[in-house]
Amino acid sequence: MTGTRLTDPKAWLVLGGLHLLNGTAPLRDSDPVVLVPLAQPVETAMPSNTIVVAWNDLEGVELRARTVDGSRRHSVLADGAMLFPDMLPGTALRAAVTAVTDLPPGEQGPLVPLFYVSGDSAGLHVHSQVRFLAEDACFIRITPEPVAVGDDPEDLTWLAGAVNTHAEQFLFLNNHQRYYRKCFGGNELEYKYTLTGPVDSWGLTLELYRRVRGGELPGHVMEYRDEFQAWDYLNHLFEVTGPEAERGYVSFIPTTDGKHLVKRKWYAEDTFNRRETHTYGVRVEDDGGFERYIQEELKVQAVRMPSFRRVRYDINFESVRTGHVYGIFFDHCSLVDDRDVVLNQCELEYLRSRTAVEPDEAAALAEMDEIASWLEGFLREHGLDSTRGFYSKRTFLKDVVAARPSLSGVVG
Repeated sequence: MTGTRLTDPKAWLVLGGLHLLNGTAPLRDSDPVVLVPLAQPVETAMPSNTIVVAWNDLEGVELRARTVDGSRRHSVLADGAMLFPDMLPGTALRAAVTAVTDLPPGEQGPLVPLFYVSGDSAGLHVHSQVRFLAEDACFIRITPEPVAVGDDPEDLTWLAGAVNTHAEQFLFLNNHQRYYRKCFGGNELEYKYTLTGPVDSWGLTLELYRRVRGGELPGHVMEYRDEFQAWDYLNHLFEVTGPEAERGYVSFIPTTDGKHLVKRKWYAEDTFNRRETHTYGVRVEDDGGFERYIQEELKVQAVRMPSFRRVRYDINFESVRTGHVYGIFFDHCSLVDDRDVVLNQCELEYLRSRTAVEPDEAAALAEMDEIASWLEGFLREHGLDSTRGFYSKRTFLKDVVAARPSLSGVVG
């Protein structure tokens, strides 16, 4: 899971006009660009996919302002933590831009983080900014291969290509949380660990959260601005028994707008990789409407399983090398009709990929195995079963019905 070690690593933040990202004006020779050399690259191996730079981590920095054509240059020292107070360019940054443009702050237009670039004598990788907040900015790599830059990366020979590449992918890069891709064509990839109760799901989740945030899972960081989630919902699940190709389940999950999420999974036996779909906004009621939907819309045979309530706590984290995002979930499921019948599980799932370059499916499988081994050590440490498996909610409910047949009902 490691990339190529940097032999002579250098890295820069590149700051400049927002128009170079949102395309409201073209790149011009007179445009101001501010390069901020970093003491060392954020990444330890190259290429990395995801870069997060926190302003408070920068301390004292040098702002090397210049026009794109290099005809005017200026350098000034600044407090890195004050580059973008409240997301606005700080006093030192505004002054550096004024020095190379003669434009007062009120006429400079929006200034933002544009790129993070890093590399060595073999060339640079360019990362485009996809999120920018008062505390930090997130960048993802847009160069599949290093870009040759000559003797001095600060000559900006790479800049026009980076602006063009960003423009070619503006829909992907410039829309909030729309820079995700899904590997594996609509399938769910998941390891499950079935835990003997009682299980402190909340406490275990917080402990995992602390450890991943603290860097104990090498090569991974918390998913940017979406790292911890809590869920609590009902699930009305029907086992799909036929036709053979449709076997699996369909479940109806009430949502806060009074409608339902309809979730389908296709599988004959519990397994790591299962086809999955989600249909939101379905208007249906539990007055025979679930059964009618199954018969008339899905046209499958099904058996109703006992309804259950699922309380789940998630942490989401991201591989900085590949951009693949994974989740570890602790959940507690209890039957609506008998809350003493419970299932406690921990799940490890591939979720999505934050990447502008082609996502690496083989790397996702390898990373999941490495994460699973790390997670299993955590479970053993807490006296919990670390057996890697695929025991599904459908199978749990079938086992419950086998012991209490009155809890099931055939549709149709």
